[in-house]
Amino acid sequence: MTDPENDSPPAIIEVDDQNWEITVEKSPKPVIVMFYSPTCVFCHQVEPYFRNYARDYRETVIFARINILASQWTPERYGVRSTPTFKFFCSGKPVREMVGAVYPALLKKMIDEVILHGKECAESSTQIDYEITGYG
Repeated sequence: MTDPENDSPPAIIEVDDQNWEITVEKSPKPVIVMFYSPTCVFCHQVEPYFRNYARDYRETVIFARINILASQWTPERYGVRSTPTFKFFCSGKPVREMVGAVYPALLKKMIDEVILHGKECAESSTQIDYEITGYG
C-alpha cells in the first residue's frame, strides 16, 4: 500500500496484536502509537494533525495506530483506558504518554522531546518481560 500523495509507503502504519512486537517493540527507530477507537470523536479531530506529523517526521520516527476495539490485548497490556492515547516508544520501551483530546502543538512538542531525549530515557527504563501475559 502506498500514500497517494507521494507514491511512498504510508506515513502511518496500522498495527494490531499480531504485528505489534515486530513493528513497535523491536523497532530501531522511536515509535509513536495512537490508540484509537473508530467511534471516538476526539480521535477523528486529532488524526489529521497526527497524519501531518507522520509525514513531517517520517525519516526519524515511525507513526503507528492501533484500533482498541479490534486488538484488545495490546491496549490492556499497556494500561490504555481511553482514546485517544498516544504512547511513545524508544528501544521498544514506553517512555511518554498523552491521553485525551490533546492540543496538536503539545503533541508536536512531545514528539520533538522524544526524538531528543527518548533514547536516554529508554536506556534507564525497566526491560520488558515478554513472558508476562496477565492471563496466568
